[in-house]
Amino acid sequence: ARSVEYFRIPRNVLTICLGKSTYARCGIIVNVTPFEPEWEGYVTLEISNTTPLPAKIYANEGIAQVLFFEADEECEISYADKKGKYQRQQGIVLPRMLRETD
Repeated sequence: ARSVEYFRIPRNVLTICLGKSTYARCGIIVNVTPFEPEWEGYVTLEISNTTPLPAKIYANEGIAQVLFFEADEECEISYADKKGKYQRQQGIVLPRMLRETD
C-alpha cells in the first residue's frame, strides 16, 4: 500500500512507523523501515495478514502511526546526501536490489 501523506523529513529528525493495535489484534501486521533524515516521498507500507482468513483494509482508516524523533543536532550524512534509491517515490515502489556490478 501507499500512504496518503507525502513526507519531507528534516535533517535532524528520524521517524519510525508502527502498525496500529486494532489491526495487529486481528493479525494484520504493518512493516515500514525508518524514514531517515531528509528522506522525502510517499511511504510504501508492507502489510501482512498472519491469519488464514481473508481481511479487508479500507482507505483512510489509519492502519499505521508515525513517531517523530527530533535530535539536538543534524545528522552528518542524510538520506538525500546518500542519494537514496527510494528518494521522492511517488507510488508503491518494489524493492530495488543492488546488482553484483553496482
